Amino acid sequence: MKTLYIVRHAKSSWEYSGIEDIDRPLKKRGIKDAHLMSKFLAKEVGRPDVFVSSSANRALHTAVIFCENFEYPLSNLKIKRQLYSFSDGYLVKTVNALDDGFNSAIIFSHDHGINTFVNKFGNKPISHVSTCGVIGIQFEEKHWKNIKKGKTFLIDFPKNHK
Repeated sequence: MKTLYIVRHAKSSWEYSGIEDIDRPLKKRGIKDAHLMSKFLAKEVGRPDVFVSSSANRALHTAVIFCENFEYPLSNLKIKRQLYSFSDGYLVKTVNALDDGFNSAIIFSHDHGINTFVNKFGNKPISHVSTCGVIGIQFEEKHWKNIKKGKTFLIDFPKNHK
């Protein structure tokens, strides 16, 4: 069995002009939400075997906060530029390429790709994954490359903890 947690990056800022989208930072609210969600999840689900993040600043900063609160070594955080995509294609490829030695993984990515992925691979329809939202899906398959429709067992958002 494989367990996957998908995290949409926390709330980012649009107030900086002249920077590329990939470089947008988190807002203060995003930083607080990332701490809130990661502290809650660390108590509830334990630490996933591998952490993988988009290279976008906002996703990477979210992942770093989760690493801190899960006590996951930053040196082991995997950064994938291809996750800076707004379709589910690279998310699927990233999941399929995970080492089968990992039974659980947490991936930090972006809006549209996440929404498509969780509805395609989970068994509960989700209309919108908000910033710093976390979706957990369990798969019966033994190999990440073979995942099919799984069971959505976690749908959680920062608003549920405020």
